[in-house]
Amino acid sequence: MIQAYTESDFIAYLSTEDNRINTSLPKENIAYLVKLINDMDGSIDYVYPFKFIYNRYTIMQFYWEETYVNMFQAQVNLLPAGYWKYEVYEVSWENGVPYLIDKTNAPSTETEVLEPSPNHGIVQGLVTKGKMYLAEKDGTEQVQYNQHESEEGTNYIYYGQ
Repeated sequence: MIQAYTESDFIAYLSTEDNRINTSLPKENIAYLVKLINDMDGSIDYVYPFKFIYNRYTIMQFYWEETYVNMFQAQVNLLPAGYWKYEVYEVSWENGVPYLIDKTNAPSTETEVLEPSPNHGIVQGLVTKGKMYLAEKDGTEQVQYNQHESEEGTNYIYYGQ
């Protein structure tokens, strides 16, 4: 499970190499398209996180952006807080390393197919999925309670009188 806070950058450690689809390519030719689905309202966000692939896991970095979100630059603005589902799709570049991941060279969704080209990424398939809990950042909660000091004196609860 990924745990993160609203209005904050976060890092996820996910197992991707054990389910890798296109094993004929080196790690450098692989990127990951992450689909985030909100459990409450069903909204969907896509993002290509910055990645560091190791033998047993992949570190994915996501960056919070308030105004202009660029999914190709690992930027997200996830609201509302709560539970989200995530799906990670493997995207590969057959003829080279994906140095430039943008809307012309990388698919925006798991079903988008770009015109065949050596510079275009191809969605290979789903490699992992799970849940993410997005907690509200301290001080930004939708419901906030004020705590008051109790008054001086004794407080009694009388029963049956």
